[in-house]
Amino acid sequence: MRGTGAAGGHGQRSSRMGSLGRSQVVILSYVLVALELTCLFMRFSIMPYLTRQLGLDSVAFGYLQTAFGVLQLLGGPVFGRFADQHGARAAFTLSFLAASAFYLLLAAACSPALPGVALLYALPLPAALMHGLPAAQMVIADLSAPEERPAALGRLGLCFGVGMISGSLLGGTLSAACGLQCPASVALVANLVAAILSFTCIPISTKGVSADAPVAPPGRPDAGVFDLKAISRLLLRPGVLPVFLIKVVSGFPSGLFMVMFSIISMDFFQLDAAEAGYLTSFFGVLQMVIQGVVIGRLSSYFSEGALLRAGVLVFVVVGLAMALMSSVFHFCLLMPGLVFSLCALNVVTDSMLTKAVPASDTGTMLGLCASVQPLTRTLGPTVGGLLYRSFGVPIFGHVQFATNVLVLLVLWRLPLPQKTDKVR
Repeated sequence: MRGTGAAGGHGQRSSRMGSLGRSQVVILSYVLVALELTCLFMRFSIMPYLTRQLGLDSVAFGYLQTAFGVLQLLGGPVFGRFADQHGARAAFTLSFLAASAFYLLLAAACSPALPGVALLYALPLPAALMHGLPAAQMVIADLSAPEERPAALGRLGLCFGVGMISGSLLGGTLSAACGLQCPASVALVANLVAAILSFTCIPISTKGVSADAPVAPPGRPDAGVFDLKAISRLLLRPGVLPVFLIKVVSGFPSGLFMVMFSIISMDFFQLDAAEAGYLTSFFGVLQMVIQGVVIGRLSSYFSEGALLRAGVLVFVVVGLAMALMSSVFHFCLLMPGLVFSLCALNVVTDSMLTKAVPASDTGTMLGLCASVQPLTRTLGPTVGGLLYRSFGVPIFGHVQFATNVLVLLVLWRLPLPQKTDKVR
């Protein structure tokens, strides 16, 4: 009887996974994320030129970016809830269909025969559902053992680097050769292909596939996708809220600096567009190496708590150095430390938070985590602009130093487990 039950469980897992094996599904998730990020950086490369071509000033462009941030901030937790309830296939497919609608509007906005400004202001609407990265993180969290999760999530840094470098290169090359509509059209086709791959190759659900995956407490009624109580209830679980607040507070000062980086590179570093592009590529290569390789190696030797404390400590040192820097050479010297802290903070907190909730809620938790960056993009232009105008570049270093000193003191008193397993 025991053997029959085991065979039945194995058959159920195989049918749930479909024709692809576990490692193949994870690899496909990496490929889909790299494709999504390539299209994202193609978009970044043409948006400033498109808004200028349509006659929008910097204030209108700022409003547009704020609208993107607000809708993605609101859409992240809801999308995560949708992924938990309807599975990985539906989540990936919905994200890429929304992205296809987005790039269709973007390509139409580039056409002189259509009302480009109106279409441009409609762009943020489908962006609320464009969350391919949290969907991939959910799949990786569901299919990886707890001790392997930091390394598995860290490999997404390779996808980010590939997307940053290839997307920036393709966007600039295609727009220069064929016009602004060409990169948007290529991104539209790429996202339609990704939607087809998601619908045909991604399993319906990855929940319960891992032998280590816990189940939700029995007897709890199913909540709807838009049930805000069910979403906020996750933050009240033991060990979740302190780690989530550390994720938000510790990374916010560096997020402010990155939001203002394009202006800082022009005004403070005196870089032209090509030099700023080289600096961005250097950042992408560092992220590929540190998040894709270094964090995974360190996670096999050190606990997540130790890595989190190390990341915050490096934030403190980098903040002090940032307050004293006076040239782009100084910034290049401190950039590896900045990238290490950002990668350690994001990877370790995502791993810890997915282990602190049941497997049925990993998508919702990652949706909440995905809202942190849109929160910075929403508040960053206003707060960062005021700080930069009033105090200059050193203020970003002072804020990062002071904030992370306080976070480090809290972390030192916070009991972080040496080896965290998901709750059962």
